[in-house]
Amino acid sequence: MARNATPLELFKTQMEVGMMLAEAQSVIAMRMMGWGGLWSVTADENDRMVSEKTEAITKSMQSATLAAMTGKRPDEIMNAAVKPLRQKTRANAKRLGKRGPTLMK
Repeated sequence: MARNATPLELFKTQMEVGMMLAEAQSVIAMRMMGWGGLWSVTADENDRMVSEKTEAITKSMQSATLAAMTGKRPDEIMNAAVKPLRQKTRANAKRLGKRGPTLMK
């Protein structure tokens, strides 16, 4: 019989999901400001935004499915699903954050 997740393991899962959501919101804000000319973004940002979602969601579904099929606990399945998404949101937040606001002349 599989053991239950510890409170610390559940907290870790909750923190990963929370960080992913916060990073996603910051990426959305920076991209929207980029559309308005307030944030420095590259010309291919819109294409990148669409194409990377397909890859991240596919990896997420594959990881979660593999975890479920190998008998992992629900929190482990959630961690497997969140990991590829969090990697993408973290990378995007870091990349866009470095570009900074557009200085108006």
